Amino acid sequence: MPLHISSTNNPRIKNLIALQKAKERKLQNRFTAEGVREVSLAQSAGFKIIAFYICESIYRQDLGYPINFDQAESISLDPLVYSKIAYRDGSGGVVAEIEAKPHLLAALSEIANPLYLLLDRIEKPGNIGAMLRTADAAGIDAVILSDPITDLYNPNVIRSSLGTVFTMPIAVVERTELIRWLSHRKVALYAASLQATKAYFDVDFSRPSAILMGNESAGLSQDWENDCTDRIIIPMRGKIDSMNVSNSAAVIIFEAIRQRSRGKSV
Repeated sequence: MPLHISSTNNPRIKNLIALQKAKERKLQNRFTAEGVREVSLAQSAGFKIIAFYICESIYRQDLGYPINFDQAESISLDPLVYSKIAYRDGSGGVVAEIEAKPHLLAALSEIANPLYLLLDRIEKPGNIGAMLRTADAAGIDAVILSDPITDLYNPNVIRSSLGTVFTMPIAVVERTELIRWLSHRKVALYAASLQATKAYFDVDFSRPSAILMGNESAGLSQDWENDCTDRIIIPMRGKIDSMNVSNSAAVIIFEAIRQRSRGKSV
């Protein structure tokens, strides 16, 4: 008979709550994902599911996002217990405990003419998630996080990415290793910078390219400014001098896609 948990004092429930903290996720190399879509995408992307936690009175199957519950232990929860482990409302009645992946540069596939999105020290999980969604929508070849401040499995990254954190090719790396990797592959590095004078639509994204977005408050470090092929800017026509980093990334990414779809060479 399947295990049923009716107390919030159960050690497994306490551990799931603990996994909402980055320190504990790193220590255990595990994290939680909630929601039918998110759990389904993690499973389909090959993540190892350790256990499913299901509130049967809430759970509704989504035919667009199937979950194979035979893959791991399934544990039923009382609604009160489920509410303690769910990070958000309306999560669909299922939480999965999942083993983290290493996200190494070496694991990224070789691409003949790649387009990468690089995120340098991005701090806000909502911005990381939003840019992963944009990268997915545009068909970016990989998203690479350089010296991230926020852990990739932060519940808000998972939520705001709509599960694309599981399906996008992602690497997490230190800046120096990334520079060597890009140089070896002859990838042009275009860095978004408020100090730039060249507009984002005046560079050639049709060749192997990487778009670099910097930290929300500090922008790019001087090291990145020195190592990039070119610095680019989105011209502002209003009263402010910049946009949210995720919005800026979307503008530049889709200009790159437009150029590539038309075979444009600047």
